Amino acid sequence: MPQNGDTVTEGTEEYRGFLLDNILHSENDGDIHYNLYVPDSYDGSTPYALFFTLPGYEGLYFQGVGENLYSENFEFEAQNYVKDMIIVAPQLSDWGETSADQTIALVEYFLAHYNVDESRVFAEGYSGGGETMSQVMGKRPELFTAYLQCSSQWDGDYETVVKSRTPVYFVVGEEDEYYGSEPSREAYETLHNLYREEGLSDEEIGRLLVLDIKDADYFSSQGVSYQHGGGNLFARDNKIMGWLFDR
Repeated sequence: MPQNGDTVTEGTEEYRGFLLDNILHSENDGDIHYNLYVPDSYDGSTPYALFFTLPGYEGLYFQGVGENLYSENFEFEAQNYVKDMIIVAPQLSDWGETSADQTIALVEYFLAHYNVDESRVFAEGYSGGGETMSQVMGKRPELFTAYLQCSSQWDGDYETVVKSRTPVYFVVGEEDEYYGSEPSREAYETLHNLYREEGLSDEEIGRLLVLDIKDADYFSSQGVSYQHGGGNLFARDNKIMGWLFDR
């Protein structure tokens, strides 16, 4: 939970409605950098949805302030699905446990300091951001309504996700040049088997778990030849993004 001494330094520059380089000074987890979109309509009187999007390597903080916004579109496309939604786009320092703990601290901060509809807290992670967010899911899946993992691999625990029944959607290119599709298949199968052990039917599991492997035609038909970098196409795929926000 947020500590009494946690404070925020607000950014001073904007990009496409996002306030850049805000810093949560966490007593437990250090300085946490994030870009923030708050709709003009938000005044704290009504609970809003909350969306956390973690970028790939190219968007981490050491790459430069705002690089996640310049290189990915998930945070912008999300605005087409939910109008009353606060969007947090962290820029962390790695894709490991430190960044996972910082993400959790940031989520807890927003839940404590903003009027958030806790039945509409969404998460997405692309590439390295997916590795980080999968660890977040392994630690605190109950914080989220649903999670979309794009072009990545699962590094977190599984049992906590099964216990929380947090829906997860895996999407990856069949021949993703960095991860391949096998890690996503294995994560899906592991979660699927655990749900079967819990006695869930295939229909029930289908509402909690999706594996979406995109073939080469998916990318080439949109003018993309590099499947891993082409994961940004998922941001404007109505089926994929609609699944996340239609909870």
